[in-house]
Order: sequence, then structure tokens, then C-alpha cells
Amino acid sequence: MTQGKFAAPLPKNEAVLGYAPGSTEKKLIKEELKRQSNQVVDIPLVIGGKHILDRQIEELHSPHSKNLTLAKVRTATEEDVHNAIASSLNARKEWANLAWEERAAVFLKAADLLSTKYRAKLNAATMLGQSKTVFQAEIDAACELIDFFRFNVYYLQKILEEQPMYSPFGQWNRSSVRGLEGFVFAIAPFNFTSISLNLACAPALMGCSVLWKPAHTSALSSYIGMQLLEEAGLPPGVINFINGDPEMIGKIALNHKDLSGIHFTGSSATFNHIWHQVGTNIQNYKSFPRLVGETGGKDFIFAHPSADIDSLVTALVRGAFEYQGQKCSAASRAYIPASMWPELKSKLIPTTQELKMGDPSDFTNFVSAVIDQRAFNKIKSFIDHAQSSKEAEIICGGECDDSNGFFIRPTIIMANSPSYKSMVEEIFGPVLTIYVYEDKKLEETIAICDSSTPYALTGAIFAKDRHAISELTQKLEHSAGNFYINDKPTGAVVGQQPFGGGRASGTNDKAGSMFNLLRWVSHRTIKENFLQITDYRYPFMEQE
Repeated sequence: MTQGKFAAPLPKNEAVLGYAPGSTEKKLIKEELKRQSNQVVDIPLVIGGKHILDRQIEELHSPHSKNLTLAKVRTATEEDVHNAIASSLNARKEWANLAWEERAAVFLKAADLLSTKYRAKLNAATMLGQSKTVFQAEIDAACELIDFFRFNVYYLQKILEEQPMYSPFGQWNRSSVRGLEGFVFAIAPFNFTSISLNLACAPALMGCSVLWKPAHTSALSSYIGMQLLEEAGLPPGVINFINGDPEMIGKIALNHKDLSGIHFTGSSATFNHIWHQVGTNIQNYKSFPRLVGETGGKDFIFAHPSADIDSLVTALVRGAFEYQGQKCSAASRAYIPASMWPELKSKLIPTTQELKMGDPSDFTNFVSAVIDQRAFNKIKSFIDHAQSSKEAEIICGGECDDSNGFFIRPTIIMANSPSYKSMVEEIFGPVLTIYVYEDKKLEETIAICDSSTPYALTGAIFAKDRHAISELTQKLEHSAGNFYINDKPTGAVVGQQPFGGGRASGTNDKAGSMFNLLRWVSHRTIKENFLQITDYRYPFMEQE
């Protein structure tokens, strides 16, 4: 990786547009939603810059309108996967040898294109294909992705600037940064367009080549992202775009000797399987693959008796139900003191009941559909269990309807036990479970919050008392990689709250920071001697 002389621009977070009535952005997004709703996009494989369309098709439908066909997605054969890996390996060396400024320019241009020409296009695709409201799409597909592009470039320069502290007289010590030798396998989730793109783009910026496997349900927005990168000047083969059978694609990639890294967001079970496969194949690889994963969560809100109730209501509603709870950071369990519960309940239930649900093209809706039938069935199973259980009670919501789209009303379960099923198992849907604890059992309940699930992604505490804030922060130290005080546990911003969790929630490499980027490079330490050394003997060897 060539060390250049130019400074990366100092980034600022992209401003979130408001889409207020009469605004230009609202007019543009409505026009784009209408245009995309009336077309079916042919989504190819992209291998070595070639767009391949003569493959088996899997249709993509809108989650909130099952009869609306958005795209025809081409699925890869085994030969395609092998060709894509070969293309990545062929492109890697020339791409890695570019000066860092040349690679950075691609992603800085992509950021500017996304903030203008592609903004409505990518937001609309995210709304239609992943059932996000315009606000959720704006903060994801536009702002967060723009921030990833710009901040990653800035952090890349910071990494390059880090050099050995000292070079004695007669020598020069320095460090160079190289992209990983081989290819990175980027495996993306459905729920964030920005994450899908960043999983591929962060390693590519650092000089790696990438095999990118988006989720089928986010294929439309991911493909538009691929078009964005191509227009920004990404050379052919640096990122190869592959849809198809995840098991087949994964098997080929994980068994390839040149696998250099895996950039993953998804379930803990899938990441566990990947880690096991890498371990099984470890003797076959040219180098030890870097494993970076952000996985499951069972994120909490813990309320102290001194908490502000109105703030807590807002955090519970937004944290649990925005984007139908389909965020790895979404509030899924809450611990509420008994002294607070009657007043909180009287405000929380009517607020949740008034949430409008429907097509995100109707901007008055707060929630829309869950992503597909499989997710619908899983979420419904938790609701069905609560309806028949003596350990729990549904106090709000619970209605499920998949006749036209995959709609589940925001649901609140009250559990009699902190170990009840929906208090400890990941749901990934619009279901919040509340456990009411006796105020005198505060210490015991803090310990339960810390230990009752294997996850440690996000968590939030609510309290006014500063001693309580300090105590909760200390005792829940390892319970969340992203920890919030008097705020909902969602909405991490690039450059402000780098994202990731520990325990069963991932490797905590913090997307949106230099710590993630460091995983995609290998440093070379160089010592250059300027003076001749002509005698092998040392002073200690001389006779007295």
C-alpha cells in the first residue's frame, strides 16, 4: 500500500433530511417510489465487472405487499462462485498497489453520488424491498452509508500515519500497511443497506478484494449500491456481487485456500458455524483468516426507580418498535421497578396502540411489515407461546396478519419470570417483553439482566440518581458493547458511537471506527540500516 502525501477530508456526519410536507426530498422520494413500484429490475451477478443475466431467477417481492414483484434476482452456480473468487484474486494485487488516495477517491465519490443522484433511488429501494419508513431508510441507506464511506477514508489515513516512535542514528524504522493477501468473504444481512455495503467496502478500501454475498431480501438495494460503486470508479473484480444459495456459496468460500477474512453480520448460530468451519479447514489456508462478526442480541432497557417515565416510554416505543424491531440493537427486554409500573403502563400501552402500521409509502405509518414468511412465523411463535403460557400475558398488540404482507402489530408481553422464553431468546421482531421487579430486589435484578442471556450487544439504563447511574454502568460493564444512559439502545452513529458487541453478539470490532479497518490490513515493519557493520564481534567479547 503506497503511502501518499495528501490529507483525507475531515468528515462530518451527513445531515438527516426531514421529508417535511412540501419539501424537495419528499417530492423526489415519492416520485422514485412510484417509479420503482412500476418496474421489475433484472439483478445480475457481477463478476469481474461483467453483469451476468443468463442464470436461474429467484423473484424478489415486497414484504408489505406480497404481490408486488420488485426484481428478478439471478442466482449463482458453483462455477460462478469459483469464477468470482478467481476474479477477486486477479484484481487484488493491482488494486492494493494503488496509492491510498486513489482507492479513497472511489469511496469519497460514492459518498457524494449517494448524497445527491442516488439518494432517492437507494432510499426508495430500501423502503420497498426492506419495508423501512422514509426516516429509517434515510438514516440507513443514505446517511449511515455516506458516513461509512467518508469516515473510513479518514480512519485509513490515521492508520497510515501510525509509525514507529524512534529510529536510532544510522537506521530508519518504518511501517507499511498492506491489504490482506487473498480475498475477503462479506456476508450481509437484510436489515441495513448501509451494513451490507460497508461489509464489502471497508475491506476493499484497505486494499483487499471481496466476494460479496448480500441477503436475498435486500438484493435490490444492494445491487443499486453495486451500481453506485461502479459509477464511482471501482475497478472490475475488486468487489464481486453474488446472490444465490448461501450454503453452497459459503461452502466454496470457506474451503478456499486463499480465504483471508470474513466480514459478517447475521445470527450467532450462523457465525458459530462459520467459525467452526474455518477451524476445521485451518490447515488448508495460506494464512489465518480474520474473522469479524456482529451477530445476535437480546438488548435491554433497565429502569431505576429514579428514571423519568416520559423519557422511558419514548425509549421503549422507539427502541423496540422502529423498523419492526428488526435491528440487532432493538430493545427486546425491559426491567421496570414495581413502584413505577402503574404509571408507566398507563402511558406505554396507549402510545403503542396508536402506532400506525402499513405501507411505508404512506408517510403517516410508524411501522411496516417484517421481512418475510420465515420471520413472520418465528415472531408469531413467540406471541402464540405467550398467549397460552401461565408465565406471561400479552398486554398490548399480538395481532398477526400475513394475507397481503407480513404484518405483526407492535406487541408487549408482561413476563412473570425474568427467565421466561421471550425475556431470554432473540426474537428480531416488534415484540417487547417486560419484567416488573420489586424495588428492594434492585441488586438481584441487575445481576439477572447481566447473566440471563448469552448476548452483549446493546443496552440502556434510565435513572436520574447519579449514584444509580454509576452503579448500573459498572455492574453492567460487560453486558453491552454499546451502552446508553437515558437513551434508547438503538441509533449508533458512525464516528460518534462505533458499533459492536461482545459475548455471543460478536467480535466487537466496532464498525464505524479505525478498529474495524485494522482487521483488514497486515502491517509490515521495515528496518533500514544506513551504516556498514563489518565485524561480527561485540564489545563484551574483548579480553580484559
